[in-house]
Amino acid sequence: MRQVSKVVRVAGLLLTGGLSSASAQATTPTAPAAPRPAAAPGTAVSAATARAVSSVAVEISGTVRGQIVSCPKTLKVSAAAVCLYVQNTPSSLRPLVRGKLGTRALADWKTSGQASSLLVSGAANGPVAAFVLMAPLSERETLLVVDVAQAPAASGAARPATPAGVVRGQPYVLGRDLVGVVNVTSLGGGRFRLSRTGGETLTVTAGQKGAQLGSGTVELPLVPATDGTNLIFPLAGLRSLGCTFTPAGSNVTVACGSASVGLKPIVF
Repeated sequence: MRQVSKVVRVAGLLLTGGLSSASAQATTPTAPAAPRPAAAPGTAVSAATARAVSSVAVEISGTVRGQIVSCPKTLKVSAAAVCLYVQNTPSSLRPLVRGKLGTRALADWKTSGQASSLLVSGAANGPVAAFVLMAPLSERETLLVVDVAQAPAASGAARPATPAGVVRGQPYVLGRDLVGVVNVTSLGGGRFRLSRTGGETLTVTAGQKGAQLGSGTVELPLVPATDGTNLIFPLAGLRSLGCTFTPAGSNVTVACGSASVGLKPIVF
């Protein structure tokens, strides 16, 4: 891809003003539930907030066919921020993003110079959880940034419990974050079925490395886990389905056949 890093750095300068504008919007009295300003750059954010940003980024990425890139250093974004490079114009992307988010999009796009921003709630009619920034890179290229619009949890707050079987320091993905590339179905009792178009079906059980792939068996690199509802699957285990993943900073692009999606892995 031609000089993507260079044009993304340029977009960082364009989006700096938009970032301040989005933070200001998140503190206006007309915004729902009196949301707080964006987290300070580089600070840790709560697991729930990071998942909200990741969820929004995944939805947007699949809709606009975005590629995850490292966020420009000129942007003062949080550690949870996700940056997407898209080969399309802002004027075409704004209605696509707004329409995909539906009732989670709060109000409409706000414009500051060449940058645009949109506030997003974590659930329909809920408080602000994230915001989306957008700036043109060229006539047919755009940079999108998804970041938190809430302050990080207090330092003394208890961290969520690590699910049984999870290996600390290793990357995992939630089954719901694979929408668009892998279909995940809960079979009950900690068992899940993973399938993708043109590939074999993988059946896994939380806490067990052994899995069924089609009519045969396979051993996963790490055991899957569950929080009682969601599948928590080791990123490396996606290779069993013939999927590949390309790192981009703290994010990855997962590709399964012709389908791909950008996401931020969870590391406990």
